[in-house]
Amino acid sequence: MWLFPAPVRWKDRHMRQNPVKAKLKAGEPTFGTWLSLGDLYASRVLARMSWDWLTLDIEHSAIDWSQAAMIFGAVADAGSVPLARIPDHDHTTIKRTLDAGAWGIVAPMVDTVEQAQAVIAAAKYPPQGNRSVGGGMHAMNFGATAGDYYRQANDEILVILQTESPTGVENAEAIYALPGCDGIFIGPNDLRAQMRTPDGTDPTPEAHEEMIQRVIAAGKKVGTPTGMHTMEPEEALKRASEGMQFLAIGSDLRMMTVKAQESLKVLRPDGDQRDLARY
Repeated sequence: MWLFPAPVRWKDRHMRQNPVKAKLKAGEPTFGTWLSLGDLYASRVLARMSWDWLTLDIEHSAIDWSQAAMIFGAVADAGSVPLARIPDHDHTTIKRTLDAGAWGIVAPMVDTVEQAQAVIAAAKYPPQGNRSVGGGMHAMNFGATAGDYYRQANDEILVILQTESPTGVENAEAIYALPGCDGIFIGPNDLRAQMRTPDGTDPTPEAHEEMIQRVIAAGKKVGTPTGMHTMEPEEALKRASEGMQFLAIGSDLRMMTVKAQESLKVLRPDGDQRDLARY
């Protein structure tokens, strides 16, 4: 008698669906965190928790392609959704990120319709886009054959565009309404920095919040999910109550430093409590 389950043949496999993309379409909030350390162990641990997604920060962290591929694979194999915040809008960067196994991208500093269209096209195979066909890690991470991946990837790859400047806010409705734009993500620190006056003065909290509310309103008007980076879970829940759906809470780096500082504050109340990491 056969005591073990029969092995699943490749031809019987079906490509995994992206649950984050499905939740966003259904109007549900999703919560994730940033992987800033580029550490495989930390990523594997977080991938076994109930985060909706984990975004590897390739923009601001010294992470190479081999690290990225291992982390995407580990996150996917654990049953979570691996995303990547890419460093630029370059076609090659987007192609390599998705070929390395990411289930989607978060593209920074998208200020114009033309920039948004280029990012979306690079993430989609023809005829919807101009992504080049090749590689195999992407299919493995979706539990699919290469052929199934090439046929279905356009439906499952998540494309999140970042609004991080007043220019991006001015062009919000036109950008958010583009086919293939699955969501918008505000980088609050970059938005604040881009709002500075010529003499370097930061915007008031009220002016900064007004910009955020304009993004939320534009997203609701055209039916595109919005989100942003938050520092605390309470803030993420507040933004979700306002209608945001793609919400990051801190990062692996921040979680480590905050917890370490909490311990040291008990041990050495007068010790160093510098702001060492945010994302």
